Amino acid sequence: MVIKSLKDTQPEWIWDPWQQKVLDTDGNLALRCGRQTGKSEVVSAKVAKLALERPNINILLIAAAERQGSMIFEKVIANLMRESDETIFAETPRKNLAKLTNGTKIFCEPAGRTGHFIRGFSVDVLIADEAAFIPEIVWNAVIPMVAISRKARGMGWIYLLSTPFGKGGYFYDAFSDDSFKKFHVTAEDCNRYPKDFLRKEKKRMTKVQYAQEYMAEFLDEWHQFFPTKLIKDCMKFMEWNLKTDARPGSKRYLGIDVARYGGDENSFTFVEGGQPIKCVKVAVTDMVSTLDTAGRAEIYDNAWNFAKIGVDDSGVGGGVTDMLQARLGKRRVLALNNASKRIQIQGEEKKRGIFKEDLYSNLLNLMEQGKIEFINSPDLMRSLRSIVYEYTEGGKVKIYGKYSHITEGLTRAVWCATKEKGLSLYIR
Repeated sequence: MVIKSLKDTQPEWIWDPWQQKVLDTDGNLALRCGRQTGKSEVVSAKVAKLALERPNINILLIAAAERQGSMIFEKVIANLMRESDETIFAETPRKNLAKLTNGTKIFCEPAGRTGHFIRGFSVDVLIADEAAFIPEIVWNAVIPMVAISRKARGMGWIYLLSTPFGKGGYFYDAFSDDSFKKFHVTAEDCNRYPKDFLRKEKKRMTKVQYAQEYMAEFLDEWHQFFPTKLIKDCMKFMEWNLKTDARPGSKRYLGIDVARYGGDENSFTFVEGGQPIKCVKVAVTDMVSTLDTAGRAEIYDNAWNFAKIGVDDSGVGGGVTDMLQARLGKRRVLALNNASKRIQIQGEEKKRGIFKEDLYSNLLNLMEQGKIEFINSPDLMRSLRSIVYEYTEGGKVKIYGKYSHITEGLTRAVWCATKEKGLSLYIR
């Protein structure tokens, strides 16, 4: 059944033309919208109308976080209560479940990191809020839920709504899928936004930030070193346990990036060697002493027995490196800063420059060749996406990022895992 109008439901709300089209459309929907443009308002109203008009169906709302899902669920309940003066609920709605007198049920569940706990549902309509931020592995769990309804009822519809988060992934792919009706709405299209507010935001934010948050553009950071799609493709697993998941005979490596007081966080990145290499754990600390950082590294080493530990020894990292080399030995603890190094390859001594480029290119090559896998970590994703590059006047490559500390640790752990054979570094 096609929804014609919801003016009787929300007389105070005048729908934008694109919102009315959403209300009038059956089937799969993909809404790519700037912040606060009204995507959740129109979808919650559409869900409420469907719930009342179609008896005995199951509707499932999911989101990357419980708070996000709860917000749209509450809007659906509010729309249901405005829709009719009659008793429409079979029982008092709970935090994550509403049962209607017509037999329809509306569920609200957080997707979590794997979708494991929402397996088993059979649904007629699946709504994913902030769909771009739902881990890719979750879609493997939820997409089969609509299959039965699609054949038996002619429904099995999927509604995706989100602000974009880079290129790649299920939400991004939906916009090239003919089975979805697509909508792209920017903040500048929304007459509820004050124009002077958007002008200030455009000045305050980078072009990329403004384009993503307000213009709802699918894009990677300009000159982004690690493309978002490549990062997502490498994120293959959600959990990893040292006791149960470590491969027999594999070696482990630790990368450490040490922050100055008041600067970035310290990062510890854990890597398992082998085929493929795996980044299995990320840990961060903030505003701690070098003694604390060195002590944590020793505690980790006691549990993990690292074959090598790579440390950024520039700045205060030198103190951490000194302490760890004194306690664990120079053969295990490598000082890897971003300056030129003298290395020895097969007995021949050479001087190498742009060492940071070596570290980062090594990681990128492994990613492109499918020889490394990452745990699905939002912090790791954020760090890798923040890395950009540019060419200096001298023609050299400058690599940097606003949230680079986790990637700095990762590049060092991976370097140790890939360069251990046939390469020895002179330590400071």
